[in-house]
Amino acid sequence: MKTTWYCPLDLSTVVEEENDGIIYTVVVKQQHGAPTSPLSSISRSQCVKAGTEEKLVLHLLHSFSLGDSSFVSIFLSTYRSFTSTVRVLDILIDRLEDPPGESERSLTRQAFNKAVCSVFSAWLTEYPEDFQGLGEPSRLLKLAPLLPQDSTSAVDLRARVLRIAEELSEQALLPDASRDVIAPTPPPPHPGSFEPTDILVFPAAIVAEQLTRIETELFVRLVPYHCLGSLWSQRDKKGREGVCWSVRATVRQFNKLANAVLASSLWTTDLRSQQRVRLLEKWISIAEECRARKNFSSLYAIVSALQSNPIHRLRRTWQDTDREALRRYEELSEIFSDKDNYSQSRELLKEEGTSKYANLDSRLNNKFVNKSGVQGTVPYLGIFLTDLTMLDAAVKDRLDNGYINFDKRRREFEVLAQIRLLQSSCKNCVFTADPAFARWYHSVPTLSEEESYRLSNEIESPCEPSPRGQTPAVIITQCPDLSSSRTSLPGDSDSLFDFPSPVNNLLSKLTKHVRSPSVSCLDVDTSPPTNDSTPAMLTPSSPTKSHRRSASCGTNPVTNTPGSGPDMRIIRIRMDLQDGNLYRSILVTSNDKTPTVVSAALEKHNQEHQQASKYELVQLLPEGKELRIPATGNVFYAMTSSSVDFLLRKKGGNTPVSSTPINTETSATFPRIKAKGRRLVRTLF
Repeated sequence: MKTTWYCPLDLSTVVEEENDGIIYTVVVKQQHGAPTSPLSSISRSQCVKAGTEEKLVLHLLHSFSLGDSSFVSIFLSTYRSFTSTVRVLDILIDRLEDPPGESERSLTRQAFNKAVCSVFSAWLTEYPEDFQGLGEPSRLLKLAPLLPQDSTSAVDLRARVLRIAEELSEQALLPDASRDVIAPTPPPPHPGSFEPTDILVFPAAIVAEQLTRIETELFVRLVPYHCLGSLWSQRDKKGREGVCWSVRATVRQFNKLANAVLASSLWTTDLRSQQRVRLLEKWISIAEECRARKNFSSLYAIVSALQSNPIHRLRRTWQDTDREALRRYEELSEIFSDKDNYSQSRELLKEEGTSKYANLDSRLNNKFVNKSGVQGTVPYLGIFLTDLTMLDAAVKDRLDNGYINFDKRRREFEVLAQIRLLQSSCKNCVFTADPAFARWYHSVPTLSEEESYRLSNEIESPCEPSPRGQTPAVIITQCPDLSSSRTSLPGDSDSLFDFPSPVNNLLSKLTKHVRSPSVSCLDVDTSPPTNDSTPAMLTPSSPTKSHRRSASCGTNPVTNTPGSGPDMRIIRIRMDLQDGNLYRSILVTSNDKTPTVVSAALEKHNQEHQQASKYELVQLLPEGKELRIPATGNVFYAMTSSSVDFLLRKKGGNTPVSSTPINTETSATFPRIKAKGRRLVRTLF
């Protein structure tokens, strides 16, 4: 099979070639010589587009000679999406048992040995946990004698493999002694030891510094491939409780900080109004300090908590808040506006991601920034999770011929590379712990949703008339989508950094069409919608936000324009099963009929897609109503614009829509927000 495209402007030709289970994308470019010389040279470069599992693994050993220098890094970062460590080792061991070349000194054998050392050295250095998690040493003991021995680096490589095998053997022989000692869970803080107003004692710079220390340590330990959509979407599946632990740790810190903001502002209901105002202004100052330190994770946690319904509804408190503090608060909130797919957050990461200091005006730099130390950038991880989730939902894992789509992995790697680049900016940061703040921070009690709303009502009764004066400067709209504009984006420059990226082009095109509460909604609680009188605070899932007083962003499918291709929309489907509270994201185009969508949903829920004819697709509408999609209908046009939630159930079933909420400890958390449509929507990180 051979497909050719011609690019006359740069005299290059792009060719697809299939060879022994692998499809290559080959670029042939003609380079002209000097004007006096009629001769020209031809350069050829190629990279893998798709292939079978075995051939992709074996290509690790041939990519160097073929000039595909990035293949090893991409494969090692993303292979867990389509295979396992055990399977990769088995394929490589089989190849090492029959190496090429007639003798050890042949050029073919030497090149092969060099490739083997390069691959395993990179693997052991970047992802040692893959080998340490094998559980038993048999494969490593089989691998070690097959590794090359013709250089010092090869000898060192074998020693590293044997060292890990020895550790695994000790764990197998002495499981009790080698088992990780799990620290007992500390008891919850006693309510009497928590003093909310103590946060006022600490300078805002000290609090921001300590929060940045915590966030930086977590971000440096983050395993980038844990953010892959195919792994993150499976984290709540039975038997996979330990996956994506590094992302879960970041989520827990986000929740803990947001809870601290809520608890300090609401815990003591008999505070004088001016004291509560000082608490809000204090947290706004801390958020500013986090911004100056490029700690966008803590910044968003604080802003989200201040925007949560229990604090947002305290109108008298907001009315008395300093106007300058409100103005700064609004500026900080704008950073996380979901307009144009979080374009402002992306632009800041592009400008400041690897810069030494935050890009603030001179006044703020003089006030906030301590230039004696190194500043890294701690991003809001939700942006990357959204991008990777969108890629996972929008791009097929396999081609029509069954080959693994490696182009998808290449696009995912571009996002992971951005995370790694930001991590490198944080590795040399040095912080000093403040025991006094740590004691206060760990003494904060965890407020439930009902408790936070009850305390808020005790502070300001729901029946109290609204005071005259300015309400909070930041109002949260309902159902944010990937692009709050109903027109095309001004450009496709959504890249976090300055290199061109097919991923960002794909995301920009999708954001022009997709209308949904959140593309990153992997698992969503299906508890019934609530109104303004219902408790609302940080919960295991809630929407990302828009920060201007504006109309609720709609979910109507956009009109198809000439040459734009089919309209697209991401919907959320759950199954009418015992674990039916888990949603899966499905990309639906204007060409998709019901059987296609049902089959895709079954695959997402790890069910047999051949059983599609036994299920019906139902759209879940407000007020408990349902809309059955015709068995052969076009889902895109049959659905209404009032909801993106669907139910997949067996024909003839009539099970209630509601189900048990998901586990709050293992789910990403965002604040529940008061929406203009008087509904609360839950989505994940």
